[in-house]
Amino acid sequence: MPAPRADPVGRHDGAPAPVPGTTDVWNPVTFPALRRAVPRRPQHSTPTTDTEHAQHENAQHEHAGPAPRSRARRPLLIGGLAAALALTGGTVAVAGAHKTVTLDIDGATTTVSTFAGSVGGVLAAHDLEVGPRDVVAPEPGAALHSGDEIVVRRARQVVALVDGQQTRLWVTALDADEALGTLAARGGDVRLVASRSAERTDLGVRLDAEGPVDVVVDGQTREVADASVGLEAVLAGLGVELGPLDRVQVHHVAGEAGPRLTVTVQRVVAEERSTLTELPFEQVVEDTDALFRGQSETAVAGVPGEQTTVHRVVLVDGVEESRMLLSDGVTREPVTEVVRRGTKERPPPPPPPAPAATSSRSSSGGSTAPAPAPSTVGGDVWAALAQCESGGNPTIVSSNGLYYGLYQFSLSTWRSVGGSGLPSEASPAEQTQRAQILQARSGWGQWPHCSSKLGLR
Repeated sequence: MPAPRADPVGRHDGAPAPVPGTTDVWNPVTFPALRRAVPRRPQHSTPTTDTEHAQHENAQHEHAGPAPRSRARRPLLIGGLAAALALTGGTVAVAGAHKTVTLDIDGATTTVSTFAGSVGGVLAAHDLEVGPRDVVAPEPGAALHSGDEIVVRRARQVVALVDGQQTRLWVTALDADEALGTLAARGGDVRLVASRSAERTDLGVRLDAEGPVDVVVDGQTREVADASVGLEAVLAGLGVELGPLDRVQVHHVAGEAGPRLTVTVQRVVAEERSTLTELPFEQVVEDTDALFRGQSETAVAGVPGEQTTVHRVVLVDGVEESRMLLSDGVTREPVTEVVRRGTKERPPPPPPPAPAATSSRSSSGGSTAPAPAPSTVGGDVWAALAQCESGGNPTIVSSNGLYYGLYQFSLSTWRSVGGSGLPSEASPAEQTQRAQILQARSGWGQWPHCSSKLGLR
């Protein structure tokens, strides 16, 4: 019975040598090196049975010299054969470990050759680090086969408005159109907000890998056929210049053929607005004996104060969006008005002048006119006259500032009948007394309108 043949790696079941592991590194061995490492043996040198083996040894002993030398060469030949078989098996395993796969990194594809046994091995070989938010398919621990496609999507942080509330989100979408479609599945109104700096306007992701985009700015909607050029290029191509506070949002607008990618530019202006509010002044009354009772004068004129309120107002496309209080304080204090009120008692009125003595003949042969006497008209007549002239108000002053009191004295007339100060500051009794003196001296013609109305002349 023939003896079993030994496997080059010590296996006796005839199975092929093991394939390299997913993390092993294998170096191929060329066949010329294999031929140099294994000597060629004659075809009859391999014994098949014990009898043939003995006969073969005798023949070798007769033709090749002393037997000990032949026995010493047998282990070398067997060892060389085992080494050759091991090298051959390793070369076959390395050839089987070589693979050609496709790498898709954020939409950019390339074909690579690799001996890695897993997805993670390929990524490591190309120095591709995967973050905790990145997406890799198949997963890094998956076994690798020739022809596989490895897809890597980098996570990017974007600023979004979700139902009007600004937040930061991580997305693995290739462009804004895809990101909005993914975020819209959550429900609500979703918009991507471009970050602004002095150098550039950055959305965080590409605008759209392919397809058109609508741009809404300054009340107009304009279409750009190719959005793949990027957000800045789209705006520059339309001649849109952004102010330092202007906002750029990207969102979907419903259309007949489905959602349309839309870029909206909002013009933002922030300004300070001041509001002035008048503060009323107070009035203080001081008594003084320098004035008669009923008299008063303004010692210090009152001046209203001023309060200034400053707000920072933000206007978006001309409409007020927000208002923030910056300052609020009194910028001018009010000045208190000081009024002096008289307390001095008035002196009694002078007695009416005594009528002059009359004679029928003077030294010159003439006669003198009698002096006027106070009017003897009843009090109800004077009350009616006062009502007609001033409405019965003893302190009234005419609109032109020339006539005062119950009987609308002018200052010169008032003083001509012995009055002092202003007629409107005298008591009603004194005003009536002075009016009676005036009527006795000059008649009712001093009050032409009212005296005629009352039938006094």
